[in-house]
Amino acid sequence: MRPVRSFPRLSPAERRVWNAYPTGAWVDLRTGDPEEDDPARGAGWGPERTVRAEVLAALLRGARQAAQGGTAGLRLAGARVTGPLDLSDATLTGKLHLLNCHLAGAVSLSDATAVGVRLRGCDLERVRATRCTVKGLLDFDGSTVHAGIRLDNAEVNGQLRLSRMRLSAPGERLKPGANWMEDTRRTISPEEARERRLDQVRHALWAGGLTVTGATFMRDTHVTGGLRLIGAKLRSGIYLQGSVITATGPHAVTADMLECGSAEFSAGFTATGTIRMRGARVGGTLSFSDATLKAPGRVLHLSHAQVDEVILTPESIEGEVNLGYSRIGVLLDRPDAYPGGVHLNGLVYEALRGPWSVAERLSWVSRDPDGYRPQPYEQLAAWYRRIGHEPDARRVLLAKQRDRRGTLRPAGRAWGGLLDLVVGYGYRPWLAALWAVVLLTAGTVAFGAVPPVKIDPEEVRVFQPFTYTLDLLVPVSVFEQRGAWEPVGWTRWLAWTLIVSGWILATALISGAARVLRPGPAA
Repeated sequence: MRPVRSFPRLSPAERRVWNAYPTGAWVDLRTGDPEEDDPARGAGWGPERTVRAEVLAALLRGARQAAQGGTAGLRLAGARVTGPLDLSDATLTGKLHLLNCHLAGAVSLSDATAVGVRLRGCDLERVRATRCTVKGLLDFDGSTVHAGIRLDNAEVNGQLRLSRMRLSAPGERLKPGANWMEDTRRTISPEEARERRLDQVRHALWAGGLTVTGATFMRDTHVTGGLRLIGAKLRSGIYLQGSVITATGPHAVTADMLECGSAEFSAGFTATGTIRMRGARVGGTLSFSDATLKAPGRVLHLSHAQVDEVILTPESIEGEVNLGYSRIGVLLDRPDAYPGGVHLNGLVYEALRGPWSVAERLSWVSRDPDGYRPQPYEQLAAWYRRIGHEPDARRVLLAKQRDRRGTLRPAGRAWGGLLDLVVGYGYRPWLAALWAVVLLTAGTVAFGAVPPVKIDPEEVRVFQPFTYTLDLLVPVSVFEQRGAWEPVGWTRWLAWTLIVSGWILATALISGAARVLRPGPAA
């Protein structure tokens, strides 16, 4: 293969790189002084450590062949790379491995195909790798990227490493008309730009549609701006333990429709801004254990998601949580994980874990910012039934009826209050027995002190206060005492009260029994 381009005026440093490429040997331009070799100071490095980006691009595009029996590769340490490293649309002929290098220009791998790319401990201005394919490791460990990384619709058939980084969103504002890719037939007005948030770049990592077959590691990384992972497929999971994300917009993480094996926002993870994972699919654990989460409004948006296990035990959390319409296998949480409102309507779970009392779970399901919703109560009661805690399930359903009462009209609230008082909406039938004992005792004592008058003087009957009171309480006369005796004086009011109370008790018991015996939600 003939060289794509020759460079007759290579500097000594460039000549070393040029000669080492066919065998993939390392070229180390570092001095050995850690302070002097810090790539953040790379702009001041002299010509003995300076390599033009076009020389590197020519090598990776095939300017030199691999040595016989060797493997070509670009392995360079401690270099100042000048100019943009443009590898767009290229098929790289060897691995790219830069260590402790300073690159003032953008690195472009858009639509490129590479065997492996490693930019470790480097100081980079910007990386564009949209739609690229890396058949191996894509590694930015320990690097600083000042104006963001773009991995939209990229495919990594290996691991993606973004640990120990310093990653910032682009600081420039995008004004309509300033983009060279803008459609001249459709001008974007300033109002539309603001509505679509085109007036400011807010994401430090753009990775919508990214596919990674190996694990994605982003541990101990400091991010200024957001992570955009909409529709990404991270099949072996994403791990952000110890990372700190400070959002410049509303969202620290935007990961709608994310698919991953597991997601660890844990062990010191800190986010200032919303973590949005609407419609995400997590086949393993989604953990916020010992995390610090803070947002002015909604701190966690996990609605319409499917997760095998959610661990919501943060070190601290500020903001509202939305778990609505999600399906969760195991939910491990604590009462202090919901300092603001919590949306639970439509949430379905297989098991609950954590140091909760029934009273705390009742408070949990009643704190929906949108008001009363029956489904969270029914789901909680179904879980208590499934684990054999029938009294707790009945307590939850009673609380549901009490909260529902506040949504009814005055007549419905009055009847509901009466049902609650008499039989606890049917979930406390012993209340009816208690009321019956109280009324029977009161009637027996009162009618024993002030006996009623016999209606038919010729009829031979012996008055029994207890039997007479019981006959008044039963809606249908059983002992034929009502027609034989007539109360006198103030006991008439007592007799009428007992008759009315008997009807109320019977109606309440029937209504409560119908509610209790009605088929409940599937467990």
